[in-house]
Amino acid sequence: MLRQLSIKDVVLIDRLELEFEPGLGVLTGETGAGKSILLDGLGLALGARADTGLVRAGETQAIVAAEFELPADHPAFALLAEQGIEPERGEPLLVRRTLKADGGSRAFAGGAGVPASLLRDIGNGLVEIHGQHDDRGLLNPRGHRALLDLFGRIDTAHVENAWAEVERLSGELTDAREAAAEAERDREWLDHAAKEIAALAPEPGEETLLAEERAAMQAGARAGDTLTGLDELLGGSDGALAQLRTAARRIERGAAEHPLLAEALASLDRALIEASEAEDRIGRAAEAMAFDPARLEAVEARLFDIRGLARKHRVEPDELAALGNQLAAKLALIEAGGERISILEAELAGAHARYEAAAQLLRQERTQAAARLDAAVAEELAPLKLDAARFRTALGEAEPGASGIDRVEFEVSTNPGAPFGPLIRIASGGELSRFILALKVALAEAGDAATMIFDEIDRGVGGAVASAIGERLARLAQKSQLLVVTHSPQVAARAAHHYRIEKAHEDGVTRTFVRKLTAEERREEIARMLSGAAITDEARAQAARLLEAA
Repeated sequence: MLRQLSIKDVVLIDRLELEFEPGLGVLTGETGAGKSILLDGLGLALGARADTGLVRAGETQAIVAAEFELPADHPAFALLAEQGIEPERGEPLLVRRTLKADGGSRAFAGGAGVPASLLRDIGNGLVEIHGQHDDRGLLNPRGHRALLDLFGRIDTAHVENAWAEVERLSGELTDAREAAAEAERDREWLDHAAKEIAALAPEPGEETLLAEERAAMQAGARAGDTLTGLDELLGGSDGALAQLRTAARRIERGAAEHPLLAEALASLDRALIEASEAEDRIGRAAEAMAFDPARLEAVEARLFDIRGLARKHRVEPDELAALGNQLAAKLALIEAGGERISILEAELAGAHARYEAAAQLLRQERTQAAARLDAAVAEELAPLKLDAARFRTALGEAEPGASGIDRVEFEVSTNPGAPFGPLIRIASGGELSRFILALKVALAEAGDAATMIFDEIDRGVGGAVASAIGERLARLAQKSQLLVVTHSPQVAARAAHHYRIEKAHEDGVTRTFVRKLTAEERREEIARMLSGAAITDEARAQAARLLEAA
């Protein structure tokens, strides 16, 4: 609900602060007083196109702010949350717009700067503005299907779920076909590569083990060159050990002759022991480093094959086995792809059949609801002096989707024998407003905006028709806040709150201002609307009767 409107420097309004209340409020005033300026200002705050002509002459910018009281679950909060803006729910929501005289505007909602498009989306859920030039709300065919569903209390969940299943299976089938087609294009290469890896049969970690074994054998080969001939140098009849033993035997015969000879013999004994141990160690080392040249050749060949295949496929050697499994799986996918696609095609056909059945059932519900809506609107037309007009809810074919297969549009025929056409193209200005009122009364619960504004809905009518309009507006105002720009005393008399828009000329400057009328001022204003410039006692009496009857 609109609680407050603040306007600064918009055309003839220099500064204006208005507070609004629930129920039916009317705005009246002389022609040209500036009622349209007030609506233009509110429209600017709700994201309407920024026209620099709205900036008051001589000022640098115009500022408009509107404060709304909303329930915590109002869609406006969800729209703001999507942009990371979290105003306090339960507190009034402030929307604001600034417009510079040299062009450019800024929009704000919930205390943060927002794009004007977001402000417009928020505004659509805050206020419905109905008038001759309105192209939103009831006049926009894009919203007619949802309004019909709300009117008929139609649950579309079964169609939405069926369509979600169709889309899921369609996506899976598309993916499966694309994967199969891609795999088929690479089939020859996959087959060759998979067989090549399978033939080599590499194992994770094998390359490391082979490299270590090869390094050990290469070390043995190098050590073998060093050990060659050592057994002859140390052992054998002419080897170093034999020579040391011969020397020891000679010294042993004369060791008793001198102590130094005894010490030399002891040193030779120790040398023989150490040399024998060295000979043993050399022998064992030679045995340990012995290798089979054929094995070395085989190890090197496999190591080179593994590394070469890894380079070819641009993977690490240890990843070859996994790559082989992947290639084999892709080949298996090709083989199984046709079967999987056939299964998905059958499942999708079933999902389409279920969706079609659900959509047809939804169409039946909508057809029945359309008949009830047409009858409800028809009941409202005669009292609104639209006796010759006809209204219908036209159902046509639409592209299948989550909302079904129906295109819904409200159409009217304003004269006997005239063809039906879209509401916005067929009805004239005055008729259009009354058609909208008839629709709003018939739909009653279908709107989601807490505030509705009707701009001169009573244009060109009077008497009983104006009274009927006032009665229906008052009925609507029991569930929503209504603001009505009116020239009809019958409509004004039905209001719970009455605002008069006035224009004053002071010091060569024209200003528009608005004030809420007291009970006595209301009677005077309605009397003026009845009689014109000169208010008569008879007009005052008639105004009093209208107020008493409201």
